[in-house]
Amino acid sequence: MQRDDDNPPDPIFAMREAAKGISVAIMDLSGANGSEPVEVVRGFGSLGHANMFARRYVRDSVEICRARGMMPEQVIEAWFMFGEDAQVHGAPSGAWSSQAELKDFSERPLRESEQRDWRAIDPRRAVDEEEE
Repeated sequence: MQRDDDNPPDPIFAMREAAKGISVAIMDLSGANGSEPVEVVRGFGSLGHANMFARRYVRDSVEICRARGMMPEQVIEAWFMFGEDAQVHGAPSGAWSSQAELKDFSERPLRESEQRDWRAIDPRRAVDEEEE
């Protein structure tokens, strides 16, 4: 593709190029998969998209591990034993980390399901829909 100053690249494609190499590794905290990820999700449109996906994925995992009446410390303990972490890779800076919000997640049960709906923004879903 020839590029010159009079015809800058379409910003949509520039955004995709910027997100190239960004991935989210899903880690099984029970240790069943060792230190290897259970899966690696690619195809994010931006770092923000990957961060939101990872945050929602972890939030969902925390809520799955939460039982009625658990104290925040118990929620964290259950998540580390049975949950899944989502780690954003490939960004030089600005990658979301579960450690930044895990305490808050454990202290505050979710009221809105949207905050844990990672499936709605899963980039693999867009690929599957395109193939149909």
